[in-house]
Amino acid sequence: MEDYNKVIESLGVRYIKAKNLVLQQPFTVRNSYDVGNNLILLHKGRITFGEDEQVIEEGDMLFIPGGRATRVTYGETGGKVITNDDLISNKDKFFHSNDDLDLIGDAEESHSFVSFEAKVFDSVNFFASLDVPAFLISGNSKLANLVIKVVEESLQELPGRERLVSIYTENIVVEIIRYILKNKMFVEQLATNSTYFKDPRLIDLFNYIKENLGGDLSNKVLSSVANVSEDYVGQYFKMLTGINPQDYIEYQRMERAVFLLRTTKKSIRDIGKEVGYKDTAYFCRRFKMMFGIPAGKMRRRESAMNI
Repeated sequence: MEDYNKVIESLGVRYIKAKNLVLQQPFTVRNSYDVGNNLILLHKGRITFGEDEQVIEEGDMLFIPGGRATRVTYGETGGKVITNDDLISNKDKFFHSNDDLDLIGDAEESHSFVSFEAKVFDSVNFFASLDVPAFLISGNSKLANLVIKVVEESLQELPGRERLVSIYTENIVVEIIRYILKNKMFVEQLATNSTYFKDPRLIDLFNYIKENLGGDLSNKVLSSVANVSEDYVGQYFKMLTGINPQDYIEYQRMERAVFLLRTTKKSIRDIGKEVGYKDTAYFCRRFKMMFGIPAGKMRRRESAMNI
């Protein structure tokens, strides 16, 4: 349990957004996807997920880890089947955003969600690193109430709103981890993650990569940071994390690129250079390969999501 306490203490949690949505028409998203983690609380109606269409009961929650594409059906089956990109481009056709506090939880065919990041030492996406699918969280009224509190705070211009939203979002992350531990879910993946804390050289590598995404991150450079041989550094990193360092570096670079697309007006060329890609065309190819859409379209999509 001590290792898990260290994991929780090390997590940097960042609130992204929260909303209460009312369904306009039933539909299925065959590849529901987001860079952030999403916790969806079903108030009334029907939501199913996965290829086997597992049912979410009213009052229960669906957790979709960041970076995992998941099939999700809102309402009764038989509606339109669309892509995640279709949903972003035509969101108002499928959902109405409710801003009335009195209607949260009472409107028919409605749900609330909270989107957030949770990173180990602000470097490793914790839930993404577990490499687990979307899963059901049932019978957890405390967690459900936290979702509602975040949504309610996000809808009000009250003093201390940001502080409370941050506290509630951190509580959500802790409760999800507790739920995983209590139900003995993903035991092997959690055990692997605890290895992050058994060798300080790995933390040095995480921090160095994070601070030098635009620079030289070859195995030769990483070997000097970790004080291991160049021939061994790749094996060492994979042994402790389950992935090779260059794959991890590319994931971090692309995630940083998404953040810059979301929060700045920098050109795609400048963003590519900032995250370590001198060749803009290569950066664009890799971006599309990883996220399924071009960088420019991602920027337009994120802008539409935040309207």
